[in-house]
Amino acid sequence: MEASSAGSSISAVTGGKAKPHQPEGTEDLQVNQLETQIWIKPDVQKTDVDFSEILNAIQEIAKDVNIFFDELEGVNSPSKDDDSLLHHGNLTSTSDDASRLEVVGEEVPDKNKANGLYFRDGKCRIDYILVYRKSNPQTEKREVFERNIRAEGLQMEKESSLTNSDIIFVKLHAPWEVLGKYAELMNVRMPFRPFNPFTAGAPCILVRCCFLNGHFIEINGRSRRSRRKIYYLHRRYKFMNRIEKQISRFRGWLPRKPMKLDKETLPDLEENDCYTAPFSQQRIHHFIIHNKDTFFNNATRSRIVHHILQRVKYEEGKNKIGLNRLLSNGSYEAAFPLHEGSYRSKNSIKTHGAENHRHLLYECWASWGVWYKYQPLDLVRRYFGEKIGLYFAWLGWYTGMLFPAAFIGLFVFLYGVTTLNHCQVSKEVCQATDIIMCPICDKYCPFMRLSDSCVYAKVTHLFDNGATVFFAVFMAVWATVFLEFWKRRRAVIAYDWDLIDWEEEEEEIRPQFEAKYSKKERMNPISGKPEPYQAFADKCSRLIVSASGIFFMICVVIAAVFGIVIYRVVTVSTFAAFKWALIRNNSQVATTGTAVCINFCIIMLLNVLYEKVALFLTNLEQPRTESEWENSFTLKMFLFQFVNLNSSTFYIAFFLGRFTGHPGAYLRLINRWRLEECHPSGCLIDLCMQMGIIMVLKQTWNNFMELGYPLIQNWWTRRKLRQEYGTQRKTSFPQWEKDYNLQPMNAYGLFDEYLEMILQFGFTTIFVAAFPLAPLLALLNNIIEIRLDAYKFVTQWRRPLASRAKDIGIWYGILEGIGILSVITNAFVIAVTSDFIPRLVYAYKYGPCAGQGEAGQKCMVGYVNASLSVFLVSDFENRSEPTSNGSEFSGSPLKYCRYRDYRDPPHSPVPYGYTLQFWHVLAARLAFIIVFEHLVFCIKHLISYLIPDLPKDLRDRMRREKYLIQEMMYEAELERLQKERKERKKNGKSYHNEWP
Repeated sequence: MEASSAGSSISAVTGGKAKPHQPEGTEDLQVNQLETQIWIKPDVQKTDVDFSEILNAIQEIAKDVNIFFDELEGVNSPSKDDDSLLHHGNLTSTSDDASRLEVVGEEVPDKNKANGLYFRDGKCRIDYILVYRKSNPQTEKREVFERNIRAEGLQMEKESSLTNSDIIFVKLHAPWEVLGKYAELMNVRMPFRPFNPFTAGAPCILVRCCFLNGHFIEINGRSRRSRRKIYYLHRRYKFMNRIEKQISRFRGWLPRKPMKLDKETLPDLEENDCYTAPFSQQRIHHFIIHNKDTFFNNATRSRIVHHILQRVKYEEGKNKIGLNRLLSNGSYEAAFPLHEGSYRSKNSIKTHGAENHRHLLYECWASWGVWYKYQPLDLVRRYFGEKIGLYFAWLGWYTGMLFPAAFIGLFVFLYGVTTLNHCQVSKEVCQATDIIMCPICDKYCPFMRLSDSCVYAKVTHLFDNGATVFFAVFMAVWATVFLEFWKRRRAVIAYDWDLIDWEEEEEEIRPQFEAKYSKKERMNPISGKPEPYQAFADKCSRLIVSASGIFFMICVVIAAVFGIVIYRVVTVSTFAAFKWALIRNNSQVATTGTAVCINFCIIMLLNVLYEKVALFLTNLEQPRTESEWENSFTLKMFLFQFVNLNSSTFYIAFFLGRFTGHPGAYLRLINRWRLEECHPSGCLIDLCMQMGIIMVLKQTWNNFMELGYPLIQNWWTRRKLRQEYGTQRKTSFPQWEKDYNLQPMNAYGLFDEYLEMILQFGFTTIFVAAFPLAPLLALLNNIIEIRLDAYKFVTQWRRPLASRAKDIGIWYGILEGIGILSVITNAFVIAVTSDFIPRLVYAYKYGPCAGQGEAGQKCMVGYVNASLSVFLVSDFENRSEPTSNGSEFSGSPLKYCRYRDYRDPPHSPVPYGYTLQFWHVLAARLAFIIVFEHLVFCIKHLISYLIPDLPKDLRDRMRREKYLIQEMMYEAELERLQKERKERKKNGKSYHNEWP
């Protein structure tokens, strides 16, 4: 690099502490203990210079280039190796840092032996654990399997359990040669040696860049540090700089980002900021390898070992392959990677640092004290893998987007509370002491005053008021905005986590598919290699059988709902004749409440059956890859559980009280049971009860099963260990023993977590017009859910295998389907279930303000009386005639009673025929559904069109990175060829001098 353009020739090494010059308006750069090294010419000696002179010189060189980098703080902190921030000043039990190993010398292997993360020699790190019992008869299969494991190059060590001599732990370690071989086969992306375009061709170390006061500044950290991703922006104008200064001053008055985690407690995740490329042994000189033991992190090492175990044979035969089959037939009891030590520490993380990444995750993520802070997603991804990291990224994004929905829903509810005393309809219901309603069931149900349903009318107004339609439109738009912005957020995460180029073809074929169709092979059109092939006829036949099974199970769900309907019909008469006055007077509410609880129990029982059926049908289809298997299983389970959970809700929303007939001509089920009617105040209160009870019970049950059950199991295990071996002995257990006593992760991975949230999303959007508080309940649950899941992953479960994923898979398509369905259902809820349309028709057509174009509360006077029809009591059927004659109301038998419908009086030319108002209401309902759906769908599509899937700055960064990577590869290859050429010349010259 030439320094003449800066006005002086600089060839210096600056060590110790240096404080850089800070131009006005820039952030406070704390450059403490920063070792800065700059080579100008190879033959120039190093001298000490002032740091400000270096900055001025470099600013003059690159005055027309602006570079933006993701986190400015990282520029000024001392660069560290892989795990050096975990425990400041001391070697942690899980640290693999090479520099620390050099310092402590031979003490490290002895310490590694005690922490339970290494072999007995203290040098080979345990990458995977297999567990079996000596008493298990599958000895021969295990021996063949373990012999083939050694043949693949894996190192193995066995050790008996300290608590049970029958249990044997098999510790596996992958040497460098095995890791390199399979990393290349699996296309594992690793940090790539970058190229500095400003120092091309000069023998200097790579520089570090930051954006400071509109100039391009390069600062060198330690030579071991890999470089960050950077991208270029245009020069900013002075006007924009002034605005930024004013904004920064305003921010200075506000709290300093209370929701962000303290940077001092987080490790510098250098892998996220490095250029990466698929690992290749032939181009190994292009990768940043400081220490072969720490080049592949623990999660990657475990993933590679698991890949090997899935393809090792345990017996002769094409189906006798893979670890999963040995786990299913009982040859091995468990298989898991190790946690990185204990999640607790006697010392404070603020003063002594984190003991390991698990401890760091517990303090910064799983602890209840940080419930209001952002999640450390990079650390979650590094420890658990991209798949789990994406789940928590999506869950955090969903929870954040629930804040505006919960606020608007609470506003709608509070609007109903504030306008309750001014609601003309509820006033008329509460004052209608002279209106006697017909019995709602046969014989045992008595006549009742309309004023007895005053409380239910007021509660209905809280959810069914003038703001309901606005909220339904808002939630439909909210669902679209949520999905569109999630696509943008996912794109940013995929770029940061190097998932942009990770495609489906990199996935391995499932061992079961490979064994089933190994006889039929065809050339892969992409790789050109032969692979197993499933014939089209075979695939179609399996899909037809699977679809038939799905249809049958949905019919089972409908049959269960039919049983609930019969229960409601039969029970309402029983409760009406109950001895207790409280239940007798509220027979319909008691019927609805008990039916919902029974329905919930049936839902939980059928879920167990659905899981087994979905697993059988998915395996019958023989999916090709793991992602195809997961997508197929997910779709089946979602269909089963969605229909199971929402079928009764759909019945209450759209069928309850709609096809009952009228007094004297009731429609009956199997010509025996009279269909259930709505409450005199409407059916919306039943829908609210159904949604509220199911939502609360489902979330409570899920949280208990996810966290409470593992807590109880682990507590019982610890209690037995304390009783048998005492507290001191338990603390000395090796890590594999502690992890074995934890609960295994769900066999279907993140399926249960996603399914719970997707079903909640359905409740939040599909029937939100009937229950505006659903987003608020979902928000409160999710704030707890994030920490519950984090605590479960870190403390209660064995460490899951780190898996890669580019997105949330088929769940996104399901979310889009729910968003479309929510528009339709909310249109029907407003038009059919609520009284919004009948009130609107009355106000504009039949009320006191008819023809005036007004629809205020004064225009609703007389609505209750207009919405009730008259029935002659003597026209009752014999089997539905009530036992009471209603003399308790007026002292004489009743002649007439009222019921909810738009029908002619009994003495009209067509008794009990539909009135003109009924047809007006029906036409208005159909028109509202069509207009509402088309309007909302147009808004959804417009928003989807206006919001690009990929942010513009991210698109520029990707293009810039692609260009720089090409330059890096070219320069690195050119440098290698130049070195080889020099070596050949040197060798040729020495060879020539040896001979006369």
